[in-house]
Amino acid sequence: MSWITRFSKHSTKRCIVPSNRLSGLNNHRLGRPCANTPSKGFTLIELLIVLAIVSVLLTLVSPLYVKKIEASKETVLRENLRLTRDVIDKFYADLGRYPDSLNELIEKNYLRDLPVDPIAESSTAWQIIDVPIGFKGRVYDLKSGAQGADRNGKPYAQW
Repeated sequence: MSWITRFSKHSTKRCIVPSNRLSGLNNHRLGRPCANTPSKGFTLIELLIVLAIVSVLLTLVSPLYVKKIEASKETVLRENLRLTRDVIDKFYADLGRYPDSLNELIEKNYLRDLPVDPIAESSTAWQIIDVPIGFKGRVYDLKSGAQGADRNGKPYAQW
């Protein structure tokens, strides 16, 4: 028995077939791909299994992602409050009075722009705390104007 190399019609890979299979009644098999040749591509079942696995992983990860987004917003809010309060204190130390508005901090180059409250998603939502009696100015402190509470239950308006 001798061996003949032929190319499959559906594949670019070679298939080795015994020569006795090429004769007689077995000639109808020449158009078929070789039995040991792997097919190209994925089956529908394989694709559905991969999609199911990916969807399960996304379902597990998405709540963690949302919590991290909220935590980062709280961190940015805390830092914006700290920096703006520090600027108000520096304004008082330099001029001996508190600013009349938050815009005065920008006009006197203490701030480049009003900080954004990331929870309220606005730079105009700040609640201004008035100056105690006996001091000049109008802005003593500021608090967040956002509704709701942080992850520990403390309202944003009390920060």
